[in-house]
Amino acid sequence: MSQMKETERVQQGPGGPGRGPMGGGMIGQKADTFWPSLKRLLARLRPERHKAYAVLVLTLLSVLATAIGPKILGRATDLVFAGLIGKDVLSSGASQEQAVESLRAQGETNQADMLASMDLTDGVDFSAVADVLLLVLAVYVAASLLAWLGGYLLNDVVQHTVLRMRSEVEDKVHRLPLGYFDKQPRGELLSRATNDIDNVSQTLQQTMSQMLNSLLTVFAVLAMMFWISPLLALVALVSVPISMVVTGAVMKRSQGMFVQQWRRTGTLNAHIEETFSGHAIVKVFGRQAESERVFAEQNDELYQASYGAQFVSGLIMPIMMFVGNLNYVVIAVLGGLRVASGTMSLGDVQAFIQYTRQFTQPLTQVASMLNLLQSGVASAERVFELLDAEEESADADGHPAATARGEVRFDDVSFSYDPERPLIEHLSLVAEPGSTVAIVGPTGAGKTTMVNLVMRFYDPQSGRILVDGVDIASVPRGVLRGRTGMVLQDTWLFAGTIRDNIAYGRPDASEEEILEAARTTFVDRFVHSLPDGYDTMIDEDGSNLSAGERQLVTIARASLSDPALLILDEATSSVDTRTELLLQQAMAALRSDRTSFVIAHRLSTIRDADLILVMEDGSIVEQGSHDELLAADGAYARLYRSQFESPVEGAVG
Repeated sequence: MSQMKETERVQQGPGGPGRGPMGGGMIGQKADTFWPSLKRLLARLRPERHKAYAVLVLTLLSVLATAIGPKILGRATDLVFAGLIGKDVLSSGASQEQAVESLRAQGETNQADMLASMDLTDGVDFSAVADVLLLVLAVYVAASLLAWLGGYLLNDVVQHTVLRMRSEVEDKVHRLPLGYFDKQPRGELLSRATNDIDNVSQTLQQTMSQMLNSLLTVFAVLAMMFWISPLLALVALVSVPISMVVTGAVMKRSQGMFVQQWRRTGTLNAHIEETFSGHAIVKVFGRQAESERVFAEQNDELYQASYGAQFVSGLIMPIMMFVGNLNYVVIAVLGGLRVASGTMSLGDVQAFIQYTRQFTQPLTQVASMLNLLQSGVASAERVFELLDAEEESADADGHPAATARGEVRFDDVSFSYDPERPLIEHLSLVAEPGSTVAIVGPTGAGKTTMVNLVMRFYDPQSGRILVDGVDIASVPRGVLRGRTGMVLQDTWLFAGTIRDNIAYGRPDASEEEILEAARTTFVDRFVHSLPDGYDTMIDEDGSNLSAGERQLVTIARASLSDPALLILDEATSSVDTRTELLLQQAMAALRSDRTSFVIAHRLSTIRDADLILVMEDGSIVEQGSHDELLAADGAYARLYRSQFESPVEGAVG
């Protein structure tokens, strides 16, 4: 529908040209939308909840295995340390019992208990140490395997979630009214449907596993720390409120910057899309410098927003590292004092210091993930904004008449794009079955709006439109449009063969039917001059065909669909005079036995129309046949003379 002419639509919303209430992306968004948006994003994982629960269990087991490793490893340190003490005891000539009693007298109860349980014949019990090391290795291997399996399942969860989100966006686009696209730059919409969803996917993939692992690690390690030494664990906990305060302050400031970053990305993409799609016009009018200036300004705005967001959020990591290192030093000093006092073994202090690192590291990792998480949530907000946009009115579940005759009746129809600027008011007319109704008038008179209403791209504010006596509001849009063929002034072809483009409206058409439609509309005439005939691939923008040839293909497409209603919106404007004469013959055959609405600026193309409507300011000011309107010497006659008698004066629109 992007090919519909824009001249008769209201293009300006509150945000200026090309912007509507939704235009401009995230204007007005606040940082306090982070948590609601994050909650909504995580809720989209619900269909994969069974796999998500499995990920949680696997990650928990992996974290527990990793957390218990240092404690087991501390046992090896104690074995080595006690063995060295025992070796010194034997070399001094004292007995094992005497050494144990001496250590107890000094308050070294942990070392005394360890020494009492050892066989000091060989000093260090390397066999026992080897058993401990093998156990630690097995624990860490198991932790790694569990983490890998959890990551595998998490990837499946994330990709299915993003797959559904992309599908929802695609479905949403087809349910949005045409007016929504009128107010949105195409580049901005493309950015939401591609860049923002990709960013959400990357965020979920990178942060969910890391955040889940880190948070579970914090609790598991904290439990081990309290098991070893409640006093040192309380000291280590001092870093938590400091981390939370720092993280909260930075997040509050950086979230708005991430929102701006992705809004600026959408704006820049919109400018790039417009410039690239119209690069020929930009060059013709010498606007390269202006385009480059706008690009430089918007690119700089994106740079400033991105730099600010990354710089502010990047402060979290070094601050957290400083807090973690400070915590490490304090624990090392206190642990050394407790070993010296005999209240802790060296192995427990070693394990606790490892736990201190394991405790501060996930906090730092969580902090480092927050900037990515903020960026992803900002993108999710933009996607949700699209998904929450107001849709077309609910589709009807009625059915049209079994036999399509093609009578179209406007019954006191009023419509406007802007409530303050009425366009069509109290319009009534009847198009008889099989007749050709031509609509002429200056630009902005409401010609294209009339056919848009027939196609239900818009619904009238009042009145009814009936096809074969049935109100089209009671007919499903797909059914209504399936019985209508449309050829627009702006051609739209997709990257594919000429055959595929002709058969777009009827994919099940036979080869003979495609060729017949091509012959009827004179496509066959130029196709044979192409290297691959009907298998010639059309470029994405159709640049390997002339404008007239592209128009012929779209007319052949309409012919093949065999519609009950036919709408031709300035369909021959891009062809030369000789081709136009041929097309008029083809159009006469195409319009046979079906009701046709023809919007025309070239009045020579509508002389044989059964009814000509002359519109001005949304109203029909004259109607009749070509000869009747010329005889009336009114608005139509003035338009006709402006084209054929005084071309210099006669721009019709």
